[in-house]
Amino acid sequence: MQQMIISSKGIMRRLFFALAASFFLLSAPGFSFGQSLSLQQAYDLARQHYPLLVQKGLIEQTTALSIDNIRKRWFPQLSFNGQATYQSDVTAVDISFPGVNIIPPDKDQYKLTADISQLVYDGGMTREQKALQQFSATVAGQQVELDLYRLKERINELFLGALFLDEQIKLSGLIKQDILTGIKTVGALTQHGAAFRSDLQALQAEAIRADQRLTELRAAKKALMDMLGLLVNRDLPEDGSLEIPVPVEDIDGEISRPEIKLFSDQSALLGQQLRIIRARTLPKTSLFVQGGYGRPGLNMLKNEFDLFYIGGIRFNWSLGELYTQKNDRRLVTVNRHTIDVQKQTFLLNTRLQLVQQRAEIDKLSQLIASDSLILALRESIKAAAMARLENGVITANDYLREINAEDQSRQNLAMHQIQLLQARIHYQTISGN
Repeated sequence: MQQMIISSKGIMRRLFFALAASFFLLSAPGFSFGQSLSLQQAYDLARQHYPLLVQKGLIEQTTALSIDNIRKRWFPQLSFNGQATYQSDVTAVDISFPGVNIIPPDKDQYKLTADISQLVYDGGMTREQKALQQFSATVAGQQVELDLYRLKERINELFLGALFLDEQIKLSGLIKQDILTGIKTVGALTQHGAAFRSDLQALQAEAIRADQRLTELRAAKKALMDMLGLLVNRDLPEDGSLEIPVPVEDIDGEISRPEIKLFSDQSALLGQQLRIIRARTLPKTSLFVQGGYGRPGLNMLKNEFDLFYIGGIRFNWSLGELYTQKNDRRLVTVNRHTIDVQKQTFLLNTRLQLVQQRAEIDKLSQLIASDSLILALRESIKAAAMARLENGVITANDYLREINAEDQSRQNLAMHQIQLLQARIHYQTISGN
């Protein structure tokens, strides 16, 4: 009994160092992209080649054009106007003066004018509208960032799924090797009449089943690698190596998701809308010059075509905006409260997810510890079964039962290890770290 415990401890020690060595090799910085792909590389490549990223450039172009149009309001504004009228009556002087004949203007009158105006003061409307365009672009760009961040969840599923299948392929290779060892042992016993041929056939059938399972696993991994390759815009071979991610161990639960910045940007946009409301109520001032040609000109008593001009300053103050200003401000305040409620709801739901994920991480850590103990015991039992098989004490079916029990233990350990890795990465994704 004591020898079995010592043997189990030795097996666990070798298993630990083997796992640590493989993890170190996969995580070593010497692996280039041509040899392996890391999860962070998958994030970066998927982001670079995701079609939605082009939308950020389009938003920037649209914003630049809109701001340029707003800025041009300060350019001198030129307009041409023309009119031809016929009126029922005209101004006439009915008083007679000796030697003076005042001819009234004709009832058909014509005028062609050119107006040039230069904005002097617009209550800050141009400045505020340019700022509004910038805030709107920031919100739109952050919405794109949010959609790009959600791409991480798809990458996680494909990447970790491929890692899990890769581990399953390795484990299936191990069980096949155990079966082949059994075939060799039973084959020798059959030749000497110490075992039945049916035992050998049972092992050979299990070897074929192991090959079938390997075929299924490789096909499933190839499908995942093809989908992952499509997202990262790279040809990923079926046997391509994926680096095991190293999640952050010190998890503080701080939330830095892109949604937080989106809420902040939306609130800032509403603040800018308040400044627009104020600017709309302020007076506007501009300089103008008007030149024209018509009949009559500025001198109504001169009944002939003539050139004329006029210049000055215009002052405009529309008080209609004051009627709706109060309600407009209230609408902005309500919208700000709505955004704040959405933010608090998001934070609460996210914290609930983090608590649930933290519990999942703790549970899986405990399961892995017990899985390792079970696997060590199963390895010891299988080794003893192999010795009994060589001595003809047990049948091939008994040996297969122990092989399958050990394989199940390995499967459980591998599954829980991948689930723990997935839970930690999912925790990071939920928190935005």
